[in-house]
Amino acid sequence: MEGPPLHDWSLTPSQAIALQRELARRVERRDRLDPVKHIAGVDIGFEEQGTITRAAVVVLAWSPEDPSSGPTLVERVVHREPTRWPYIPGLLSFREVPAALGAFARLTLRPQLVMVDGQGIAHPRRLGVASHLGLWLDLPTIGVAKSRLCGRHQEVGPARGDWTPLLDGDEPLGVVLRSRAGVKPIYVSPGHRLGIESAREWVMRCLGKTKLPEPTRLADRLASRRGDL
Repeated sequence: MEGPPLHDWSLTPSQAIALQRELARRVERRDRLDPVKHIAGVDIGFEEQGTITRAAVVVLAWSPEDPSSGPTLVERVVHREPTRWPYIPGLLSFREVPAALGAFARLTLRPQLVMVDGQGIAHPRRLGVASHLGLWLDLPTIGVAKSRLCGRHQEVGPARGDWTPLLDGDEPLGVVLRSRAGVKPIYVSPGHRLGIESAREWVMRCLGKTKLPEPTRLADRLASRRGDL
């Protein structure tokens, strides 16, 4: 399901930084979303002391007629390949996206929306892994991160669903969302082809009983090999 190549992966760190700035200008921050029937979740893990990248993608069916029923798992894929990049803060998408693309190439279903464990535009150069992957796939993506990479925010209210804007100066990057009472909030930012409000609403729709929305929760379990889905 991958389209034409977006760029070559054989880059130096300085070339990758320059490419991030170029690609960030292509990211669409407004809604361009087809009717959602399937939602994918993506997470990346590593094996053999980081030499193997393990990309997990799950696809959940979404019923627009009965959204209260929640998403249902219908497909899952794990793709392994040699790790191409070292760990370099701010350039994680160059380490993670190639394997994610390999996993998407094995799917039989094409999702209309993708949730990624990581940042979207809430990135110093506005191109986190969710934005980078969204450009490659030409699909709407959302970054759902467990920690802040950049920006500032006020304290989030204590109740499930409370949120506060994530800002860099006057620029909105996403929201800090209390997805479950009594636990640390998550950082939600649009990746590609979505606005901030839609990104927040979709994450809320996909919340179950845990901190993470179901697509990234299940992908995290698969990527980390923690039990059955």
